[in-house]
Amino acid sequence: MDTKNIIAAISLSAAVIIIWSLFFGPTPEEIKQNKINQEQVKQEQIQKNSDTPSLDQNENFSKLSREEALGESQRIKFENQNIIGSINTQGAVIDDLTFKNYNVELNGNEKVILLKPKKVDDGYFIQSGFVTNSKNIEVPNALTKWKILGNNKLTTNNPIKLVWNNSQGITFEKNISLDDQFLFTVKEKVTNSSDKKYNFYSYGQIVRNQTPSISGFYILHEGLNATLDDELIEEDYDDIQEKKFSQTAQKGWLGFSDKYFQTAIVPPRDKKFKTTFDYKKKFRANYISSEGVEAGPNDTIEEEVQIIIAAKRVETIDGYQKSLNIDKFDLVIDWGVLYFLTKPLFFAIDYFFKLLGNYGLAIIAVTVCIRLVFFPLANYSFRSMGKMKLLQPEMARLKELHKNDKMKLQQEMMALYKREKVNPMSGCLPILVQIPVFFALYKVLFVTIEMRHMPFYGWIHDLSAKDPTSIFNLFGLIPIDLPSFLIIGAWPVAMGISMWIQQKLNPAPPDPVQAKIFMFFPIFLTVILAPFPAGLVIYWTFNNLLTLCQQWFIQRKMTVKTT
Repeated sequence: MDTKNIIAAISLSAAVIIIWSLFFGPTPEEIKQNKINQEQVKQEQIQKNSDTPSLDQNENFSKLSREEALGESQRIKFENQNIIGSINTQGAVIDDLTFKNYNVELNGNEKVILLKPKKVDDGYFIQSGFVTNSKNIEVPNALTKWKILGNNKLTTNNPIKLVWNNSQGITFEKNISLDDQFLFTVKEKVTNSSDKKYNFYSYGQIVRNQTPSISGFYILHEGLNATLDDELIEEDYDDIQEKKFSQTAQKGWLGFSDKYFQTAIVPPRDKKFKTTFDYKKKFRANYISSEGVEAGPNDTIEEEVQIIIAAKRVETIDGYQKSLNIDKFDLVIDWGVLYFLTKPLFFAIDYFFKLLGNYGLAIIAVTVCIRLVFFPLANYSFRSMGKMKLLQPEMARLKELHKNDKMKLQQEMMALYKREKVNPMSGCLPILVQIPVFFALYKVLFVTIEMRHMPFYGWIHDLSAKDPTSIFNLFGLIPIDLPSFLIIGAWPVAMGISMWIQQKLNPAPPDPVQAKIFMFFPIFLTVILAPFPAGLVIYWTFNNLLTLCQQWFIQRKMTVKTT
């Protein structure tokens, strides 16, 4: 394979990260048709469920600091080994949650706070319960003050009970339990002691006051998400601001997805429900049962809602999908269209991490495995490249002989390739098949919380972030701050050098101008890949080194045979 093909293939592997969405994203026509279909579904369901009550809220209140909002009303504290927070007894809202094991910044002490009360500017909270279409009956709302019965702290082994009576003979009860990770199970109960019958509709909603900071770089969905009857739904914040989404399903879940964290509600099982994503000065993801449950005189009804507020660890998410039988819940981690490659690649890296104790070493081990898988293909490619290099003198002679007849030159060159059994394009194959692996590894490093803040050796303290050093301040020896575009670290430089050496082993382009241009490609790619996660650059550097060893050995062996 000539240098041009190598550089083109490597350039493509870098460019695919940036323009991925252009190739795999839906076209404007598909988006438009999808929205039309969704609107049709919404209108059909509105007609079918015209008696279903709405969940519209028109609350006006002054904004408070988080501390002020937390001190406004009585709260029930909860805690386990992963999360800590509180439930507001006014409205029975889960609106205060901190992840105990995740810091906002590397080496910092501030923990990640996900949920906040609704009166805070960036409020983010979850509530559930029953509503009714009977105008003469009072049901709990956001202002309802629930009474605590018994235990006043929620832990793994101690559930809590909240009760409220509407003075019309109807008692509402919430029994909330917490597992040892991120699952809240809410059993909603209605006891009708009156002499009338009423229909109650189960509902749950997640509300977010503002658009959070987005870090997706076009390869990661951050926004509202759901799976409804096995269909994955992903809606961006700006899309919902323009037009709401609504769909009825028999099974599924709904919620909000951040890069590393997920909130989700799983409605009562085996009952049809309508999911709505909308924006009315705040973002809402909610469901409401399509059919009411009748509570007659002296009757009791009960529904169970599951609420997951989780760090998106693969083991945790897959565990909930299996143990709770939640369809496609693993898709809260955005594995992308290369799911079949990205997720197995993560498991391979995680396996070596457990074996070696370092994700950087795990990435190197996976690099070696990938090279072994592609070893036969690479051998074939390098033999072909070696033959091409040995044919350089003959090719130069033909070009000089037929310099004024390009057609004759092409015929002679093709005859030479056929006679020597050389395929000039065969060298592209190893690089081309590694492009999906390159992207899949980038995806793994970008979306998995397991890689977040994971160190390598030396100056690499976070494999999911770029190399923090720079050649322009001699890798930290000169104490000056540099703009981000000048931060080209030691690992990207090492990668560029390995590319340059690899280029020297390849057949040189016959055109001197072309050869000079190609000399700058390792520098160009070093600059392009410098902002990428350090783990990806380490992978590519070791991949180059292994390629160099294999290529040098084969070419040396071929040279010995010809002498």
